[in-house]
Amino acid sequence: MKNRLFLIYIFSLLAFFSAKAQSLFSDNVTFTRQDSLRGSITPERAWWDLTYYHLDIKVNPGTKFISGKNTIQYKVLKTNQIIQIDLQAPLKITEVLQNGKKLQVKKDGNAHFISLKKEQKTGSIESIEVHYKGHPKEAVNAPWDGGFSWKKDKNGNDFVATSCQGLGASVWWPCKDHMYDEVDSMLISVNVPKNLMDVSNGRLRKVEQHGSSKTYTWFVNNPINNYGVNVNMGDYAHFSEVYNGLKGQLDMDYYVLKDNLEKAKVHFKDAPKMMKAFEHWFGPYPFYEDGYKLVEVPYLGMEHQSSVTYGNHYKQGYLGSDLSGTGWGLKFDFLIIHESGHEWFANNITNKDIADMWIHESFTAYSESLFLDYYYGKQAASEYMIGTRRNISNDKPIIGKYHVNNEGSGDMYYKGANMLHTLRQLIEDDEKWRKILVGMNKTFYHQTVTTLQIENYLSQNSGIDLSPFFNQYLRTIQIPTLEYRIDDSVLKYRWTHIVEDFDMPLQITINNMEQWLYPNSEWKTLNNEKPISTFNVDEDFYVNTKKL
Repeated sequence: MKNRLFLIYIFSLLAFFSAKAQSLFSDNVTFTRQDSLRGSITPERAWWDLTYYHLDIKVNPGTKFISGKNTIQYKVLKTNQIIQIDLQAPLKITEVLQNGKKLQVKKDGNAHFISLKKEQKTGSIESIEVHYKGHPKEAVNAPWDGGFSWKKDKNGNDFVATSCQGLGASVWWPCKDHMYDEVDSMLISVNVPKNLMDVSNGRLRKVEQHGSSKTYTWFVNNPINNYGVNVNMGDYAHFSEVYNGLKGQLDMDYYVLKDNLEKAKVHFKDAPKMMKAFEHWFGPYPFYEDGYKLVEVPYLGMEHQSSVTYGNHYKQGYLGSDLSGTGWGLKFDFLIIHESGHEWFANNITNKDIADMWIHESFTAYSESLFLDYYYGKQAASEYMIGTRRNISNDKPIIGKYHVNNEGSGDMYYKGANMLHTLRQLIEDDEKWRKILVGMNKTFYHQTVTTLQIENYLSQNSGIDLSPFFNQYLRTIQIPTLEYRIDDSVLKYRWTHIVEDFDMPLQITINNMEQWLYPNSEWKTLNNEKPISTFNVDEDFYVNTKKL
């Protein structure tokens, strides 16, 4: 029985850290034209800036069919007459209109190049209507492979949700499917059978009755990344509370299957606890205007902006397991804490290219320990973070290939988190570290960013040149190894398995006395006053050691 449980646990780990990252590309992979059309800022994307979407669709769970249109408003940055819109098969664009005139569409795989008749003048605000329909891709193992999840609750009611990180929003709606350009605001109208409710992003504006169906219309007031947009349909019950946060009163709404209402009212107490801890560490919740929602779905969950989805079965930890193996991971519901952490890192600060997805996942995986730090202290946070190292594979670099929609290694989770935990030790001052994290969310508020921007920010605000540090942990699979030998009272030491110019200092204890060591690639010598009887490296540093 224990072996069986262990295998289930390992399978869950593999699913979360490998499949969610979808890091299936090897270093010698050949990328296709479709990879470039999906992952690069093509000329047909670069000339226009997204300003507004109105996604207006009908979802028929009985036939697993969707239809509708997306009105895409944009600002012309420079003259061009061809616009690229993305939509993945088997969905089909039926027509595209501008000012009531039908436009020619040339399809190239999942990219659709639309010839505009009206002259696109620099500075003008224009819009097109993209009509589409079809049977969208069904998610086999959501949220890792993306698409629609068509399920039933235990009472036989349809229970439907979308998820599309990595694969892209164009798996279920036509859009500018690249991370670099977030729409400024968005209206989402979803027509569903009358016995169901739709919960999407932002705030509910209205509900319209249509005989056998209802249309729920939600408005997103803040910029939103395309994979953060979602549709959730179910026989929901709703409850709410008001959280007194750093920017005033924040509406926190919860949508759960009716049979789970009483259970959720108790279990979801982790949500305001999360908000208190993360506003301390990261600054104000970034979407007060849109509120915060936690929505039950028929899959594990995702960080959809202001509409965080939840499917952890009301268990502590990750589906009842502790990812760190320390016991601390059972002090909170992993999905509530982790996916909500993405509101700051993914939804507020968003990577421009998916190759830099570590910006989303490393900081958010690290946020789990900061939640523990806030409620249980620094030692608990440290033990949890060190424990998560067992999930690191060092299979390939954390940063992926640019311009081809390629994520890096799943190590962007806990290797990246341990990198940040190590950086906290280098900064030494915990309050300074907190101000750096708060400052990040203020400096890059509602922005898309590159790794270089984040590296430069952290170097400038820490006062440390972190270029070799990030080259080491983000761009190689080597773990710095401290080689050392002890001869009576003499310690000789150096770094190996390092990139050029790597000279990270290290906290050690000699004879139970703490001190700093400053190794580089050359052998150095430390003469201790007394014979060295004990020597230890601080475990908070993610490094290896080798005694010679």
